[in-house]
Amino acid sequence: MKTSLAIPVHKTASSRLAQTDFSNLVFGKTISDHMFVADYKNGEWTDLRIEPYAPLQLNPSNAALHYGQSIFEGMKAYKNEEGEILIFRADANWKRMNESAERMCMPSLPEEVFMEGMLQLLDLDRDWVPTAKGASLYIRPFMFATDDYIGVKPSDTYKFIIFTCPVGNYYSKPVSVKVETKFTRATEGGTGAAKTAGNYAASLYPALQAQKAGYDQLLWTDGKSHSNIEESGTMNVMFKINGTLITAPLHTGTILKGITRNSVVQLANDWNQPIEERFLSVSELKEALENGTLEEAFGTGTAATIAHIAKIHIDGKDYVLPEKPADAFSHKVLAALDGIKYGSQKDPHNWIIKL
Repeated sequence: MKTSLAIPVHKTASSRLAQTDFSNLVFGKTISDHMFVADYKNGEWTDLRIEPYAPLQLNPSNAALHYGQSIFEGMKAYKNEEGEILIFRADANWKRMNESAERMCMPSLPEEVFMEGMLQLLDLDRDWVPTAKGASLYIRPFMFATDDYIGVKPSDTYKFIIFTCPVGNYYSKPVSVKVETKFTRATEGGTGAAKTAGNYAASLYPALQAQKAGYDQLLWTDGKSHSNIEESGTMNVMFKINGTLITAPLHTGTILKGITRNSVVQLANDWNQPIEERFLSVSELKEALENGTLEEAFGTGTAATIAHIAKIHIDGKDYVLPEKPADAFSHKVLAALDGIKYGSQKDPHNWIIKL
């Protein structure tokens, strides 16, 4: 894909590429050489540039630190056998970021700024895209308030940054989850559908308690009655019961509009796999676990892609899920998504941008 926006580039004087062990990538720990930066002031995005990845200088009165105006996205780039960079559904991330911006009283990002900044950054740091199976380049766009003012109001100025990091698998094995019925991730009328930092901050304490008890993640339930499954800490969730996929709907505004979730729903429809976008109650899930009608459960997300769930904790009891057969839906959809992302299968929905 050709780029057209002229963005000044200041290259690093000392690349970290040669010192990077691509055979031992810890998710989110290794950062590529450069970042794209843009500043919002006087009602427009200005001073677009690519510069070496480096610490930021912030005043103690920075508005984002005090009042939480901060949003982000996550997407991935891959490398095919021809050495081309393939970026998965970046247009959907741009649209979702602007939905988060509107909810958080932040300025929208023009598509040109988002896409051109990302493409030119990836082109510069293309050698950072891993080639190993299962590895990818994680792309993190984010925006935060930059007013130096202690007062509760939307900021007038913002900074938008994209940086990248080569990563391996987020989960190295199937995960165990605990149904959470005390703490709340989101409620109707809140910010659950926005990818904003505060949502994740609020989830840290209950998630830590679950991890101390031996579980990888929580299955969040609705904030009103804690009777319906909503999503997990790092992913949307799907359950296959009696041959039908079930995943929580989006209309309540309490669930993130997952791009991997949307992709799985689309592929399920392509394959005539029965799917229901509705709430699954905790009692229905428990019954399916006890009577053996729960065939598989898995999470969907950019970091995790498809995360198989091996154990679910409900009401003080652990339920171990049966071993999935080779033709299980979750295996099939993971293979299809990987095939599209790495360029070994056709891309029927034009999800890939090639660079």
